[in-house]
Amino acid sequence: MSERWPISDRSAAAPFGRRLLTVTGMDEMGAYRVLRVADPEVSEGLAVPGQFAMLAAAERWGGGEDERPYLARAFSIARFSDGEAHYLLEDVGPGTRRLCELGPGDRIWVLGPLGQGFTAPQDGRRALLVGGGVGIAPLAIWQDELARKDIPAQVLLGFRDGPRARGAALLGAAQVATDDGSAGRHGLVTDLLVEQLDKDGHATVYACGPAPMLETVREICATRSIPAQLALEAGMACGFGACYGCVVPRRGGGYLRVCVDGPVIDAAELDQVDAHAGGVGGTR
Repeated sequence: MSERWPISDRSAAAPFGRRLLTVTGMDEMGAYRVLRVADPEVSEGLAVPGQFAMLAAAERWGGGEDERPYLARAFSIARFSDGEAHYLLEDVGPGTRRLCELGPGDRIWVLGPLGQGFTAPQDGRRALLVGGGVGIAPLAIWQDELARKDIPAQVLLGFRDGPRARGAALLGAAQVATDDGSAGRHGLVTDLLVEQLDKDGHATVYACGPAPMLETVREICATRSIPAQLALEAGMACGFGACYGCVVPRRGGGYLRVCVDGPVIDAAELDQVDAHAGGVGGTR
């Protein structure tokens, strides 16, 4: 990320309109895939960790000749490297399956980066990055940025099973928990979070994952008066605030649009994380 975008900036001026870009690779990572797209215009600095992009395959993006096309899918930006943007995918339905089929040379429509990103810890707090499943995606680019700024960060990741736990390789030096105990600690990532906060509560928590995980993180941090930033997800049709399809209730009344007020939202803005608002980072 270019130094012209300070770490405190939560959003950046995205290139206007969607862009037709070229896929440079698709890497396997256990149960996941890492889609690599040539995107030098954005990799020069027009992005903030925590932002997302709307993706759609340029060809065969729909349900068939007599069926409606798919809506573009929103994916957290996982990393920028050597002029490429990386996105973490999991095949969970027809839209994500089509994206997982892409290979080098295929074309893809990209709109973004969009939304609000993470902000740095204050008052000398360390960063605790807490991810679940494909929700680890935005934490990877955030870990990269924190390292460039010499801000201490610890990574705690949770997965359903061993094949998905291989996704932990997207980040560095992560502590891992799995639901079935087939990799890392047998248990939940929120168990690891409680242990870390018991050791040192002078931290800011950054989390992205399924809604139940995010709600537990929110409750843990609220009880301990620990600042937390949650990367949410909700059904998006546009990605830039026009359709109001991704709203979540705001503490004290009103609503937040996940696409423009988030996806990264201060946990103090929420009474709870709704079931439809889990930050899954790669199946948006």
